[in-house]
Amino acid sequence: MNSPPLLLLQQSLTPISPTENLIQVKSPLPVHNSTLGARTPASSSSSLCYIRACAGKTTRRVGRGGRGNPDDYHGTLTALNSKGRFPRKSLGQHYMLDSEINEQLTAAANVGEGDVVLEIGPGTGSLTNVLISAGAFVLAIEKDPHMATLVSERFSETERFKVLKEDFVKCHIHSHMSSLLASIEPSSADSRHAKVVANIPFNISTDVVKRLLPMGDIFSEVVLLLQEETALRLVESSLRTSEYRPINIFVNFYSDPQFICKVPRTKFFPQPNVDAAVVKFKLKQPAHHPSVSSTKSFFSMVNSAFNGKRKMLRRSLQHICTPMEIENALGNVGRPATSRPEELSMDDFVKLHNLIVKV
Repeated sequence: MNSPPLLLLQQSLTPISPTENLIQVKSPLPVHNSTLGARTPASSSSSLCYIRACAGKTTRRVGRGGRGNPDDYHGTLTALNSKGRFPRKSLGQHYMLDSEINEQLTAAANVGEGDVVLEIGPGTGSLTNVLISAGAFVLAIEKDPHMATLVSERFSETERFKVLKEDFVKCHIHSHMSSLLASIEPSSADSRHAKVVANIPFNISTDVVKRLLPMGDIFSEVVLLLQEETALRLVESSLRTSEYRPINIFVNFYSDPQFICKVPRTKFFPQPNVDAAVVKFKLKQPAHHPSVSSTKSFFSMVNSAFNGKRKMLRRSLQHICTPMEIENALGNVGRPATSRPEELSMDDFVKLHNLIVKV
């Protein structure tokens, strides 16, 4: 079947408003100074800063000469139509149409000259373009072979880009990044660690987080564009709430998470049914992970505890040791014998594990 013409693609979309409401950022981010060509810290006089999430800001482009912005509404459609492509729901493809958001993702990770950045799902290359313009070398992982070809052709004139046609969930990312970092002469000690900046498919968010966060030996920072609900659940879920889950223990075990800003759904093509948000994970080095005898047994215990969320721990963990031993351990942790999993912090779980699990 012939690919849909550009006109049909355009008719299927809701036009993007040239202006949007201001988006609140919960912590100051570096801002780009176009005059000096460098990022400078945002003012510390206020704990809140704002970005204007509106279409129309043009970033520097690689290999595009004097053409129009290739990453706006029409540029994205033209790129997709050139390959006869239409976003595939099965791959969770939603393309970013606002370069300002890509600038914010890049700034949140403090990407600068000489950085090595992993991008998951580059799509048409809108975020890739901003990362390369910031001075980074970008290794992109793209599952869709057609999009991998498109983005490879777009950046064929630069040596700062490489794309692998692989499924991120299945690829040997640690091996890929270790080899890449070893091949690049580091300009400083920090450059031995890469960064992750990506607009990922919402349907693989948890898989991506679980794969990346334990890699503090490879990555220093992970900045992701996630579904807003997922972002809030990963960063802000509190004790004694229904949203407090094993993934929160996991995230805080391996990183210090931070909610950066909300991104309206109108910034994507096709438009998803939910808003998105930018989240930053500052990864902990392996030496700074909480001290447990075995991470495997630790997370196994945490999962067992939450499998019986309404049960007291002395019952849900009795396959590990006796209820009396669990009660005594909880007392040593400073928790009552009737404690349930949603009442324990990550540090509490670490102490409990080291008291009752024999490895």
